[in-house]
Amino acid sequence: MIDRIQPASITKSTAPFSQVVLDEGYAYFSGLVAADFPEGRAVLGDVGAETTAVLNVISKTLTELGLEMCDIVKAEVHLADLTDFDAMDEAYRQCFPTNMTPARTTTESKHLFGDSRVEVTVQARRR
Repeated sequence: MIDRIQPASITKSTAPFSQVVLDEGYAYFSGLVAADFPEGRAVLGDVGAETTAVLNVISKTLTELGLEMCDIVKAEVHLADLTDFDAMDEAYRQCFPTNMTPARTTTESKHLFGDSRVEVTVQARRR
């Protein structure tokens, strides 16, 4: 069975996609940027702050699903400029329990929504 949900912690979009899709084993998140939620707009332009803001919303959404950050098995990080990798990486590592980071791919994507510098999407194993 597949469920498509709109978490309370993520602002509803009118775009044609589901914020989170659940199957029997995993929660699949759509990409999330700081421009997607009102409080995130205040940090636009600061890669570390954007990364922290996005991962905090992901953490809140996981909590809604009865999950935690350590349940994330795969993360994809898109940076508007790959030279921001170190700033993103420093903020990213602060958001996960020690030795509980997921597999990760980081790429450069020149044009992210709303002038964001960071976009993150994750897949988490359901309990």
